[in-house]
Amino acid sequence: MPAKTEVPGQLREWPAWQEYGLKDRSAEAEYLDAKRAVIEEYGQEKLTKGWIRVCEQLAKITEEIIQQGNEIIPVCSAETLQKGFSSEEEARIKKTGCVIVRGVIPEEEARKQYNEVHKYIHDNMDTIRAWPEDSPYMYELYDSPMQNAIRSHENHLKIHRLMNELWHDKSGETTPDPLIFYDGVRDRPPKQTFLGLGPHIDAGSLSRWASPDYRIVYDSIFSGNPEKHDAWNLDIRKDAAQDFFKAPPHSAVFRSFQGWTALTPSRAREGCILLYPNIQASIAYMVLRPFFNPPKDEADIMDATKWTFADSGCEFPGTDKEQSQYLSRSSHPHLRLRECLMHVPDIQPGDTVWWHTDLCHAVDTEHEGVNNSSVVFIPAAPSTARNKAYVKRQLADVLAGRQPSDFQGTVNEKLLKGYKGHEGFSEEARKAFGYYL
Repeated sequence: MPAKTEVPGQLREWPAWQEYGLKDRSAEAEYLDAKRAVIEEYGQEKLTKGWIRVCEQLAKITEEIIQQGNEIIPVCSAETLQKGFSSEEEARIKKTGCVIVRGVIPEEEARKQYNEVHKYIHDNMDTIRAWPEDSPYMYELYDSPMQNAIRSHENHLKIHRLMNELWHDKSGETTPDPLIFYDGVRDRPPKQTFLGLGPHIDAGSLSRWASPDYRIVYDSIFSGNPEKHDAWNLDIRKDAAQDFFKAPPHSAVFRSFQGWTALTPSRAREGCILLYPNIQASIAYMVLRPFFNPPKDEADIMDATKWTFADSGCEFPGTDKEQSQYLSRSSHPHLRLRECLMHVPDIQPGDTVWWHTDLCHAVDTEHEGVNNSSVVFIPAAPSTARNKAYVKRQLADVLAGRQPSDFQGTVNEKLLKGYKGHEGFSEEARKAFGYYL
């Protein structure tokens, strides 16, 4: 009997991530109001039609992901910075919702930046805050010289623009001009287990259903036509209140793609990121899931027609209005997360990983390597009215020594040892950082 072939990037075993069962939210007005609003606007017939269709889509999509493994994730070379994405690459990115672009920062430069940021953290360890508390490695550091050197790098600004250009806006009210959103740094030591970032989707949770300006983004899905959902329409996305419920995980800024820039090598089971490489059907399934209850017989779970419309009660599995949207095998079975949540291919210092704002992702619970695994979080953010307002405020904050309002930090980074400010920025970088807003 032939040996079983290991699927590239597939989890060896499922981590002890939390499972999300049915939790009645009927007593919580925000949840009940959100559910009622969707049902009143679209009705049972359309929602059920969408549910059946998307589950049928997923049956084919998940088999394709399982067959290809993480080779389904597009990988582009540094030449992309000069020539842009080919039509084939663009089609793959828009299907999967993710891409790796290698060599955005030259490898030796990235390694040098890692050495410097590692020292910077060490020199200021008594002042910088970090989490998780028992084994800190996610640093609340936003305005360091190293982060700003990478953000303002000519190559990073180029790829930032290319990522924004994958979106479209017929209103003409936005541009792909990059804006810098400050985020933190990760420097994870080996042998450190962490369960806190299981499968999830950022950019809000309950707000997707509760906010009318956000709910309209998924109009095709709720209308019974999930295959028509355009996950790249910035025209309707730019006004979505993803921070409708104010909480630290909910950014005020629209990030067209979230991003990692690697400062050290990273691979599966060494603190790597995992992605669900499909955007249209996966987000459609997630937003429809609260309107259907599973069959009592587990043998019928994968048969969408056996699920019943949830016309009473109010369950939003994995949805906490103050957290990101979480998913699990039991709460979202048709995604087949066990087989389809993939480690990205091996990445090297200077490589970048990008994933759509609505894409399900997770972080390795393990780090079986021998060296620290470090990344700088630098997303892509287009020039929208909301983003401009935030970036203008963000710049005023950091110039005054305050940490960005999205993160509610209290450290005056201008007082940190080795702080340099923004001298030496190019005009393009100054524009991206908000100097001319």
